[in-house]
Amino acid sequence: MLVRDAGDAWQIVLQTDHADLSAQLLAAWGGDGFARPQPYASVVRAAQRHDDGWAVWERRPRLAPDGAAPQNFIGVGVPVHLAFYRAGVETACDEDPYAGLLVSMHMSGLYRRRYGVVPAGEMRLSPELRARADVYCDQEEERQAALVAELGAEDAERWTNYALLQVADLVSLYCQLGDLESGVGAPGAVEDVPAADGARTSMAITPLGPWRLRFDPYPFAETPLALTMVRRMVPKRAWASDDDFRTDFYAARPETVRIFAQA
Repeated sequence: MLVRDAGDAWQIVLQTDHADLSAQLLAAWGGDGFARPQPYASVVRAAQRHDDGWAVWERRPRLAPDGAAPQNFIGVGVPVHLAFYRAGVETACDEDPYAGLLVSMHMSGLYRRRYGVVPAGEMRLSPELRARADVYCDQEEERQAALVAELGAEDAERWTNYALLQVADLVSLYCQLGDLESGVGAPGAVEDVPAADGARTSMAITPLGPWRLRFDPYPFAETPLALTMVRRMVPKRAWASDDDFRTDFYAARPETVRIFAQA
């Protein structure tokens, strides 16, 4: 659950809706100087399914430990995160093994500094939690090796696709955690973006007004590109308990906003 302070309300975007925006970005990928993902359907599906495991937790979201705000995704405990994410990997593999390979890489990569493919900080974990995460990642990497052998997946291509998934994830996070609504939010940047012919580039994102962004260089096949994001606006108040918060969360109707990307 991605939570942003929107003044009188909390903007909440579910992880599955975050993933849907990630998929829209990769579905439109392939502008001048950027190659369309291959295999296209599987890469887009991986983006769409990469956070499915979160749906288990988000059925009953909670308040942050201090009770002052809804629990943001980064505050969910590691053991719970590992458990529900594995279920998401399993279901993705069952539907589309190549998509499942990328989803598995995404999950283990979160605990491996995104494998150095895009800049990422080190997760600060206790020795016990680090050991637990390492066991999980080792098991997922065994799964990945088996899938690569089964599919005959080409190594350079899968790492490019993994990088594309990371870029889509980061751009989607920027859209959901930044103040796009005011049109004067902070600019963003994504490093090591896969470009054509194996090159990598830096991509700047600049707000141009409410729900409107400029990308430089521009990676999408059409401009302007209309994207959609589903959010819930939960009015702020003091909640007595998680159940008290859930009453308001469940009452908040999903709202679809449009985001426009342009060169």
